[in-house]
Amino acid sequence: MLALSALPDNMSQPVGVVDIGSNSVRLVVYDRLSRAPTPIFNEKAMCGLGRNVAITGLLPEDGVAQALSSLRRYRALADVIGVPTLWAVATAAARDATNGPDFIAEAEQILRTKIAIISGDREATLAAMGVISGVHEPDGIVADLGGGSLELIDVKGADVANGVSLKLGGLALRDISGRSIKKAAKIVHQTMRDAPVLAGGAGRDIYAIGGTWRAIAKLHMRHVGYPLNVLHDYAVPAREMIDFCRMVLRVDPETLTAIASVGADRRPLLGYGALVLEHLMRETRAARVVLSAHGVREGLLYSMLPPEEQARDPLLIVAGDLNTLRSRSPEYTVELARWVDALFASADLDEGADERRLRHAACLLSDISWRAHPDYRGEQSLELISHAVLPGADHQGRVFLALSVYHRHVGPSSTELVPRIRELLSGRAIERARLLGATMRAAYLISAAMPGVLARTPLTIDDERRLILSLPGDLADLSNERLFNRLRQLGKLLGCEAVVETRT
Repeated sequence: MLALSALPDNMSQPVGVVDIGSNSVRLVVYDRLSRAPTPIFNEKAMCGLGRNVAITGLLPEDGVAQALSSLRRYRALADVIGVPTLWAVATAAARDATNGPDFIAEAEQILRTKIAIISGDREATLAAMGVISGVHEPDGIVADLGGGSLELIDVKGADVANGVSLKLGGLALRDISGRSIKKAAKIVHQTMRDAPVLAGGAGRDIYAIGGTWRAIAKLHMRHVGYPLNVLHDYAVPAREMIDFCRMVLRVDPETLTAIASVGADRRPLLGYGALVLEHLMRETRAARVVLSAHGVREGLLYSMLPPEEQARDPLLIVAGDLNTLRSRSPEYTVELARWVDALFASADLDEGADERRLRHAACLLSDISWRAHPDYRGEQSLELISHAVLPGADHQGRVFLALSVYHRHVGPSSTELVPRIRELLSGRAIERARLLGATMRAAYLISAAMPGVLARTPLTIDDERRLILSLPGDLADLSNERLFNRLRQLGKLLGCEAVVETRT
């Protein structure tokens, strides 16, 4: 399952995506085309191309001018970065406006690449693929709210159903309602009532994509004092988010906590976004709303991958990348994961598949802070991992990873530096993080984080519930009181007596 591998040449160069939306025009450059691409540059311009398109049928002149100016900068940036491949897509505003073709023709000349004007159905499919690329085993309805449209599509695992596009984007809804929230509510209700995809949402998740919904989620985080400042995979119970959306509709957005974190050009659409989200959760009777930072752009890249690459685990890819970049010996952490596998198998621990993949990822991340001062390695690991770009890990998963590596450096009993993010974990997950940290801590004293040692020094639990470290004769001198104390500490967590044996 775990291995170090090189990428093919055509998947090791940066790739750029230009997304010409109804509200914003954005360039994102990723490190490469892969199952877990990492953004190395991200810039957007709020051009409002979809403003009044629902009424006039035309892209606004000032929006077009601003968009073309932004695209000139994006082309220049792509050249500076050295992006060999630049992909471009345009959505609702460009496909609905009568002057859309003229705008696209000029934009293609500027970008020096073909722009795909994607249909609403295709946009929904790409949004679903984006969620698949960034969320572990999603199960629910993907909802992508843009300026001109709302795309809805059912997703379960890697399976995607047919999507639907509704004229409920923030700008479009504001325009056709005459800026009346009351009228907008009637439009939303009537439009959603005829969307059959919503019937399958009961008890499942809504995966929310789009800048307006990200802004609402950010405000909700501040409102409840959430301990982790990461939007991707931020999950809120439906009832709680419905109540918050109602509050956003009732009050002046300028009075909301942390409104300064929302751009001034995004604030006028908060009410319409809250209205659509509230109705969506009511119509589906969903259990939660889950924010996804992955959408059409990531879905486009995912769609280009061969099936065997799509099937890989993005969390393990990113953990492997960080391991390669920052560990003393990347090969050691792969060996560590296998060594821990053997110990946990002999301990007959009740462990699910998701717990196992998180444990493997923690091993890959276990040495990424070794360059820090020893007194700060635990703290740095906690901060780095809890806030890293980790597709495929929900908030509980990323906190488990951070806490495991924290305990690897400071010991299983220390919680001195652990902030409130620990509150996101169950008691079981906290104990497993302590156990894994103690195991990795013992492994370090055996191997000095160097490859080729752990495979020769198995640590297992025998039938008499003894934790036995078996050393070959040529490595017998590795045993000392410090190592034994760590083994004894680990044995206490496992309910075992620690023993060191030398084999001839």
